[in-house]
Amino acid sequence: MATSTGTKPLTVPQVCDELGISRSTFYEWRAKRRAPKCITLPNGSLRVRRAELDRWLASREDAA
Repeated sequence: MATSTGTKPLTVPQVCDELGISRSTFYEWRAKRRAPKCITLPNGSLRVRRAELDRWLASREDAA
């Protein structure tokens, strides 16, 4: 599954590794609607587009 930019969306473990957080923290943020937007695949797996993660990180800088 590649996007128009040619990169595959990130898995939850990849996002957590990049952010240095646990999976439980990611899901807690998601429940509170504070996590980056996710794509839900038909099998229920979540993915995060690289552009969305970058946008989300930039918005966190502005909020600090």
